[in-house]
Amino acid sequence: MFEFITDEEERGQVGIGTLIVFIAMVLVAAIAAGVLINTAGFLQSKSQETGQQSSKQVSNRLQEVVTTGNVDGTQVDYVNVTVTQAPGAGEIDLSNATINWIGPAGTMTLTHNTTAEASTGAYFNTSAVKNTDSDSTVLNDADDRFNIEFDLDATVNPDPLAEGEEATIKINTMSGATTTIRFTVPESLGQKSAVEL
Repeated sequence: MFEFITDEEERGQVGIGTLIVFIAMVLVAAIAAGVLINTAGFLQSKSQETGQQSSKQVSNRLQEVVTTGNVDGTQVDYVNVTVTQAPGAGEIDLSNATINWIGPAGTMTLTHNTTAEASTGAYFNTSAVKNTDSDSTVLNDADDRFNIEFDLDATVNPDPLAEGEEATIKINTMSGATTTIRFTVPESLGQKSAVEL
């Protein structure tokens, strides 16, 4: 009638209960570890992507070589900025760049000249001075030199610059890097046909 439980049976039941708790803890730890590993992998890939984009914004800049202006009487009606890659910069396609012109008459945004863009808004032209390959708008070598040309016609483009006036251009490349160049027209243009700005 009475059932007696021996010490060995009690130990067996306690051992099975402990085993079940242990297995449950291992499963929870494994799931938590999987979530942490996935999250760490995701964060690592995001941080690498962000780091590469930030690096491009800092390094894919242009460097000014020289800026000159064409003189028409007492004003500059054409500005030519010669640029190259900044040290450490990668490939820079000038056809994808936008330029903010900040001058005495106000601010304008210029895009690379194509037939469609030239008829609808302010534009700039480019030409190769020294080019290591056949691509006419891409700086992809430290020896490449390109002219960025501004026709100051006061119709769709900025106004001509008078004596003593200054302007600032901000060249924004496709990677998000910005190069700022400031130049000033000499106080007296005299009988000159061209000046360095």
